[in-house]
Amino acid sequence: MNDALARAESLIDLTPDYPEPGVLFRDISPLLADARALRDVCEALAEPFRGRFDIVGGIEARGFLLAGYVAAVAGVGVLPIRKAGKLPKPAAAVSYELEYGSAAIEAPGVLQPGERVLLLDDVLATGGTLAAAQQLIRDLGAEVAGSAVVLELSDLGGRAHVGDVHTLFTARESA
Repeated sequence: MNDALARAESLIDLTPDYPEPGVLFRDISPLLADARALRDVCEALAEPFRGRFDIVGGIEARGFLLAGYVAAVAGVGVLPIRKAGKLPKPAAAVSYELEYGSAAIEAPGVLQPGERVLLLDDVLATGGTLAAAQQLIRDLGAEVAGSAVVLELSDLGGRAHVGDVHTLFTARESA
């Protein structure tokens, strides 16, 4: 890891026992608030995919911020992937299971058939949301050009559900 990314990683705030005892919550808000760290992280997220995507899909909510930066620098648009019920005319929706219950995500009908989508999110935990986003892209007739996250919580096994994913930082979930 280069010095710029090590500096960015050092900005991730750790909160023990949140949202429940035994969990070490990692908050990337300080990283997002630092212009240099935000730039370094977004550039590192996109680097392996340069020239291989037509639009950037940002997964609600912090994925929107990452996707907006990467899209602007790459000269492409942004596809917002939203929680169900947030879009007036979703083109497709995918439901997925959570540890306790289920959820769904939706996307607007802005993709063209065969368009290549780079998916970005902040954290890969169990993989449910990212796997659903990948399926959503395919359901819309587009291609997943790649998936990238800032932080992977390796002991939650999310990578097994999403295939190849580019991660910048890896950590364990528990304190």
